[in-house]
Amino acid sequence: MPASMTSPGLDFDRCYRTLSARDSRFDGQFFVTVSSTGIYCRPSCPAQTPLARNVGFVLTAAAAQHGGFRACRRCAPDAVPGSPRWNTSADLASRAMRLISDGVVERDGVDGLARQLGYSTRQLGRVLTAELGAGPLALARAHRATNARVLIQCTTMPMTDVAFAAGFASIRQFNDTIREVFALSPTQLRELRASRAHGTALAPTAGAITLRLPYRRPLDAAWLRWFLSAHAIAGVSAMVDGEFICTTSLPHGPALIGINIDADPGQHSVVLRLRHLDMRDLGVAVNRVRRLLDLDADAQAADQLLATDPHLRPLVDAAPGIRVPGTLDTVETLFTTMIGQQISVRAAQTHLGNLVAALGESAPWDRAGGPSLLFPTPARIAEHGRDVLRGPRRRIDAIVGAAERIADGAVELHTGLAASDMRGLLRSLPGVGDWTANYVSMRAASDPDVLLSTDLVVARAAEELDIDLTKTTTWAPWRSYASMHLWRAKILPTTSETR
Repeated sequence: MPASMTSPGLDFDRCYRTLSARDSRFDGQFFVTVSSTGIYCRPSCPAQTPLARNVGFVLTAAAAQHGGFRACRRCAPDAVPGSPRWNTSADLASRAMRLISDGVVERDGVDGLARQLGYSTRQLGRVLTAELGAGPLALARAHRATNARVLIQCTTMPMTDVAFAAGFASIRQFNDTIREVFALSPTQLRELRASRAHGTALAPTAGAITLRLPYRRPLDAAWLRWFLSAHAIAGVSAMVDGEFICTTSLPHGPALIGINIDADPGQHSVVLRLRHLDMRDLGVAVNRVRRLLDLDADAQAADQLLATDPHLRPLVDAAPGIRVPGTLDTVETLFTTMIGQQISVRAAQTHLGNLVAALGESAPWDRAGGPSLLFPTPARIAEHGRDVLRGPRRRIDAIVGAAERIADGAVELHTGLAASDMRGLLRSLPGVGDWTANYVSMRAASDPDVLLSTDLVVARAAEELDIDLTKTTTWAPWRSYASMHLWRAKILPTTSETR
């Protein structure tokens, strides 16, 4: 049997108490390895708690797999919410995990991952192995194994198609990995099917899949639903019967995404419907939706700290589990933010709808199936933006200028950037000020500690609550969540739907 060990940075006694309590709040934040059985589990696994001498704790499923442990069939440890560390930390390991989850290694290899992070492949491998217990190839392998499990158990795709859709280079590599990770052949894993699988498909069809995405409780559903609806763009996105539907561009083509926050509250999961999807993009799509909804956040930790401020406590009590919405596409978020500056939400929707109608590319599906336009590319905005955009000349120049610099590669925005680096890049664009740089980096780089002190709505809410926004150091590192609470207090003051 493999030997258990505890990763640096994890406190054994604290982790073992969490395991003994089967505390689901820590699922995904670390994994439990059991040397007597050779399996690894989530902390909330319902199995009998193993003896302390047989237990170890690691930060990633990849580290457990690299150590020779197979996934527990009972608790499906690969189907947990992701670690909040990957979003809240700006260190190299966390930024690498964001890009690995976005499929960068499958598309560009380890060299491409290292290049985006600004490190050599050797440096990157050394840091990841030291901090996470596995190198970039092992981390990407674990990511592929999870994608494969979902496709095996949630679709009727032939195994050959599953292998290549999940990112494996060969059928042999696929078969060997599934056996090593799950101690089952792909066929045996499929036989477990939906009743045993977490994140199962509800209605798999060709080019479509419906999944449950677990989240950490609590979750303020009303805030997320309002945010998605308020930022809908005609032709690109819409709220239809409680489901937010939008087009999105993925590495292997466009897809139509449907998000229903209310469909499955008893399961503590969000229902995600993916249509017109190239299955090679499954993992990327799921990762981006999780980031859009901030599903991996440790909302309870944020609430506990913010509630220590007597001014904020009533807001936290009224809306526990508030999330900081992320983004499906960083560049799109930059342009929607720049266009929407200093105008109302409704006016911004009008301007954005006009831009999409004029410059958006048609998606390859029938309009009757939902939104069917893709947000314009930077190249299209750079070339034709002045003919379509309306408003102050200075703002139009800033938008077109940003599009030109992004289109020609002078500025590259991606989730592997540290929030501080992303802010610096954004501020280098003419016409992009502090508010825009802070807001976009908060959403795109998942920065948990951005205080939108110059935002008009936030400032008004703070004034009504007699809060001095220059004295909020005690809110760190959760000032982004405090900003959302202040925003929400003005926009949805009486609505509360905690999941």
